[in-house]
Amino acid sequence: MTQTPYRPSVWAPSAQRVDVVLPPVDAAGFTEDDVRVALTPAPAPGLGDGWWTGDHELAPGTRYGFSVDGGPARPDPRSPRQPLGVHGPSEVFDTDAFEWTDETWNGTPLLGGVVYELHVGTFTEEGTLDAATGRLGHLVDLGVDVVELMPLAAFEGRHGWGYDGVALYAVHEAYGGPEALQRFVDAAHAAGLGVALDVVYNHLGPTGNYLAEMGPYFTDTHSTPWGSAVNLDAEGSFEVRRWIVDNALRWLRDFHVDALRLDAVHALVDDSPTHVLAELSDAVAGLSREVSRPLSLVAESDENDPATVTAVTDGGRGMTAQWADDVHHAIHAFMTGEQHGYYVDFGSVDVLRKALTGVFVHDGSMSTFRGEPWGHPVPRGIDARRFVVFSQDHDQVGNRARGDRPSAHLDDGGLAASAALVLLSPFTPMLFMGEEWGARTDWRYFTDFADADLGRAVTEGRTREFSGHGWDALYPEGFEVPDPQDPATRDASVLDWHELDHPRHARLLDWYRTLVRLRREDPDIASGDLDACTLDSDSDGQVLVLRRGAVRVVLNLGTTATALAGPAGTTLLAGWGDVTVRPTDGPGAQDAEIHVEVPARGVAVYREPTHT
Repeated sequence: MTQTPYRPSVWAPSAQRVDVVLPPVDAAGFTEDDVRVALTPAPAPGLGDGWWTGDHELAPGTRYGFSVDGGPARPDPRSPRQPLGVHGPSEVFDTDAFEWTDETWNGTPLLGGVVYELHVGTFTEEGTLDAATGRLGHLVDLGVDVVELMPLAAFEGRHGWGYDGVALYAVHEAYGGPEALQRFVDAAHAAGLGVALDVVYNHLGPTGNYLAEMGPYFTDTHSTPWGSAVNLDAEGSFEVRRWIVDNALRWLRDFHVDALRLDAVHALVDDSPTHVLAELSDAVAGLSREVSRPLSLVAESDENDPATVTAVTDGGRGMTAQWADDVHHAIHAFMTGEQHGYYVDFGSVDVLRKALTGVFVHDGSMSTFRGEPWGHPVPRGIDARRFVVFSQDHDQVGNRARGDRPSAHLDDGGLAASAALVLLSPFTPMLFMGEEWGARTDWRYFTDFADADLGRAVTEGRTREFSGHGWDALYPEGFEVPDPQDPATRDASVLDWHELDHPRHARLLDWYRTLVRLRREDPDIASGDLDACTLDSDSDGQVLVLRRGAVRVVLNLGTTATALAGPAGTTLLAGWGDVTVRPTDGPGAQDAEIHVEVPARGVAVYREPTHT
């Protein structure tokens, strides 16, 4: 296959001179012997002013960088590969050289599918995309529709969550680089799995970020928790917005990714007439038409605003779906009893009911944690599948003081009940790696910064963060915040696949498989109709009945068995524990009734007959 060369070009609107820098072959980075070749000011095709281009072509595999006004060599802001780390030279990579085998892949809709979030660096001991490919059969057997990869953009060090990426067009080299991602996606499609990629456009990491030397990628007009905001609406923002949109299209087009999860979009501060998310939505819709397969955008947003998933033509931002943290908080606080920090307004049956039937608990109501009214109501008639829900995810596990999962606090009945609430809800369910078998391994926050001062600051900051907020009450045995910079913190977060050999874990995995199958097969469960969803409970809040059309999901969270009456013709679909369905007998029994008996800490899923 003929490889496509690259003509060096870079946006540097304030520069007086720009050179492409070519290190010696096999150099360990930029050196004093680098060759520098001047570029000329020239608009790049399809882009605006401020671009510099070269007349010569660089073959795939060539390493290069850019120097502005005689300054040090820096990586390309659109670097396709960083083989020597984020401080070293970029490398030309030809995305068209890969021989795809997914010609018959027609894509998969994300809405209503089962999403599985995984972190490549801890999903397997090897921590690579190729090793993760070897576990795709597990996901197929589970019934997953879309596998979501946490961020892959290149960041400093070998291990990290990925949210400190600085080379947004490159794939982290420790994971295998860009061709490993192509192999993973190709294999996933062959297995019938869609692939979503987590991307971070709201900030860059604290080391290896040289963008400000090239152009106005950031602005002091707005601020974010990470400092100056990405420039979306000030001078120069046209090219910055294109840098973001082109990045998204690169993953969807050149790597055949099916969906993007956009990190913390509330930090994309944009006062432009057209919000960058709306611009991105239109661009992705155009690419979807071009490639003739569905492409999805999923936003993580703290705003509790349905405008995020409202069509651009109706004044919204056009996202396919958005995460609904309130549903997580309602389930977690109810099941565990935790009400510290941002769980303060959660924990009751009434709040759980509001979340499962209305999505946002804070829908304009007072948020005690924030100290102000928050959110907007979700309009009736909206497809509830536009909201992604979960009982675990990387944030809600990893941002705990110890990185402990719900399996450290709930018995198997509690885990089974949580799974039923998520997988049988009217939303789009997401699982976090290992959840399906009740993994006992922690998932902790870890970093690998080379700079000693930065590493120390991260370690000390993590300890300060958890010095209060009621964490002591959660760990009566005492706890120590794991040091993010200690390699053992990452090692403790790697999934232990040998747990699947234990009957207890195998039983929970089988329960997850059953729930996923029901979601796929039963139209009432698959529906996103909020009006057909209700939640009732007994006076003690120990027995809950979730109604999904004609399907009933009974959670017995108490310590004694319970029985519910149902009409004749009721059929049991699934049960956790010794669930039985039998005709009603004894004094006062009616021939048209049956009893569904649910043991303590048990779950029953059954369908009542429908009459037309």
